[in-house]
Amino acid sequence: MDFLTLFGIYVAVVLSCIALVCRYSGQHRSPFSRAYSLLFEVVSPWIPQCIQNICYWSMHKIFHQRNRTFVYLHLILEAAIYGEFSYEIFGFCLEMDTTLFNVCLPYFFLAIKSYVFYLCCSKDPGTLTKENHTLQLKVYEYDQKLFQEGLICQTCQLVKPARSKHCSVCDRCVLRFDHHCVWVNNCIGAQNTRFFLLYLLSVCAMAGDIALLTVDMLFHSVVRSGIMHAQYVDSDGQQQPVGLLFVIQHLFMTFPRIVFMLGFVVFVFFLVAGYTMFHCYLALVNQTSNEWFKQKGHGCQHCNPVSEHRCRTSYNPFRGFYHRGILKNLGEIVWPLCPTQKKDN
Repeated sequence: MDFLTLFGIYVAVVLSCIALVCRYSGQHRSPFSRAYSLLFEVVSPWIPQCIQNICYWSMHKIFHQRNRTFVYLHLILEAAIYGEFSYEIFGFCLEMDTTLFNVCLPYFFLAIKSYVFYLCCSKDPGTLTKENHTLQLKVYEYDQKLFQEGLICQTCQLVKPARSKHCSVCDRCVLRFDHHCVWVNNCIGAQNTRFFLLYLLSVCAMAGDIALLTVDMLFHSVVRSGIMHAQYVDSDGQQQPVGLLFVIQHLFMTFPRIVFMLGFVVFVFFLVAGYTMFHCYLALVNQTSNEWFKQKGHGCQHCNPVSEHRCRTSYNPFRGFYHRGILKNLGEIVWPLCPTQKKDN
């Protein structure tokens, strides 16, 4: 099996995993989810119904019922990456005279990430209960567009406070509901949004730092080998200078685990970095992802389908009902509003 075939299989597996996560984690409008749905419609007639039922039941249990599958997967992937980094890259970086501080920096980010990850998993996101229901109704005012007064949760049988939503996975109403995250097996709400943002930032820092150290290690290995000044004989018997593709193939065959780890870490960095930027934007405008999807017109149950008025055309997040200025918005993330404190628009 040549290099390009092996690399193609690697990319196909990664993209397939992304499509599965997008399809079954509720991101039905993502490009990967739409591509998966189209592919499934094509191949489903050739898949036995019993196999389809088993796959559907398994995916539903993993993605739509609270469980620790992705928590364990997260820890396994993290252990594999740091194991490879410690086994092969750590010592090589020290030989290249990389400072001990720079080499140990990924472990510092790991310690921070582990702590905030634990808080994301264990911290109550802001569950609405009969005991705190009366006070929580006073925290946010109803904007009468995305959130209307007097609506009752059909499951909890409680009047919904503004900015709250019932999570079908956790089976509870969550205050200032953002989304349910399968990676932390918990909802993201008023009481743990700050920890979730720190978690995303620390994952970006981990992945970016490990990627930079790995690229530096591979670059120095290429320089030391002198392969850039070498030549090879092509299929016609002619000597050709070594190009970039040849160097990449050489690194792939010489350091396969490191190259695979680097590809995965770079992918994680860009994926999480984009997601982090989105949530930082939401924090700056005092908006949740649930509200963002609603104001874009995706499933906004309060928009009149007959009327021309739509939330997605009338709602400006920087002039939104809950926008109080960037500093106050960020302060609300760090110090969630007290139930006895009424929101000041």
